[in-house]
Amino acid sequence: MKTHEYDLIVVGAGAAGMMAAITSARDAKNVLLLEKLSQVGAKLKATGGGRCNLTNTLSQEDFMKKFGRDGRFMQDALKAFSSSDLQDFMNRIGVETHAPDGFRVFPSTHSSSTIINAFTDEMHHLSITILTSQKVQEIVVDDAKVIGVKTTTNSFKTNSVILASGGLGYPVLGAEGDGYKLSSDLGHSITKLHPAMMPLRTKETWVAECRADTIANATLKVNMKKYKKLQIKADLIFTKTGIRGPAVLDFAREITPLIEKYGEVPIVVNLTKGMNEDAIFKYLKAKNIYTLLPTPLANEILKLAGIEEGFTFSKLDGIKKDTLIKLLAWTPLTITGHDGFKMAMITRGGIKLNEINPKTMQSKIIKGLYFCGEVVNIDGPCGGYNLQWSFSSGYLAAKLL
Repeated sequence: MKTHEYDLIVVGAGAAGMMAAITSARDAKNVLLLEKLSQVGAKLKATGGGRCNLTNTLSQEDFMKKFGRDGRFMQDALKAFSSSDLQDFMNRIGVETHAPDGFRVFPSTHSSSTIINAFTDEMHHLSITILTSQKVQEIVVDDAKVIGVKTTTNSFKTNSVILASGGLGYPVLGAEGDGYKLSSDLGHSITKLHPAMMPLRTKETWVAECRADTIANATLKVNMKKYKKLQIKADLIFTKTGIRGPAVLDFAREITPLIEKYGEVPIVVNLTKGMNEDAIFKYLKAKNIYTLLPTPLANEILKLAGIEEGFTFSKLDGIKKDTLIKLLAWTPLTITGHDGFKMAMITRGGIKLNEINPKTMQSKIIKGLYFCGEVVNIDGPCGGYNLQWSFSSGYLAAKLL
């Protein structure tokens, strides 16, 4: 087994890993990038349906709030490498970006291949050694200091390792949780791991009759006393087995831990763009349910209310009017499951944040070991949040080691 020596070894060639490798190589470091798949950027290629929503235009403060109570952990990384810095970086490597809706930032080509090709060209330009089909088996440590890395076929010497191995989402793209095992073998703690950013299944079968119906600005709330504050407002899409769409992708990160804990999770959905019961009453009095909702969904709501199709609202008795209005204001659904990590775009959970120095991304346990991206216990909603975190944390880890 041959032994080679590098200033830095980066494990994982996703967004965080490639950014870390480039940042370090620009500081004249001799860098090795290890990827267990046969090509770099596999998961990045699938991001945003292939369009690659890189980041967004929120202020740093508002950006961090979207990550909940752990958002402050990102402060130093975002300060070191902001959304503006990312766009400047992309422009310098030949990738034009824009924000067509004023919020989400994409490559102008709306193709993730543009990003991967530009990163690959830059890494070659910087003479970064890229080895694919290399599964890391061990981060070698002596006296709580990194001294090397072992793969199935090679052994490498280094005093610095950046672990950018990602989470468990999309195992078809190589996600097997390698980083969690490598970290725990060295004494790090891993939180409970849950799939996130994915469709959800419902107990109610009537949703199948409404498949592909899209409800703009639907509000979803968890209907459990202890979790009443959990809610989201975004577009909702009905499927053969449940619900999906932006609202569901974002809400899944809150729901999947509750499914594991309780078995099923009751939610309620406002289908009327936030109208309350009084506003719905006035609307139905002036118009009708078929101008409010897609026909298949309208018919299913009427069935739930015990009202025949083709009804006249003014002729309904008071009880049926009240039932219909309440159903439109808050339609009950029961979330019973999901398709696991195979359909999860991200992982909720990871290496515990209190074991990582947020100013450097270095381990507090092992000198010379750094973390970035999805492998740590940070996850955010759709909209460029998770990619920006990957790029920022990768940059910070590499810049300060």
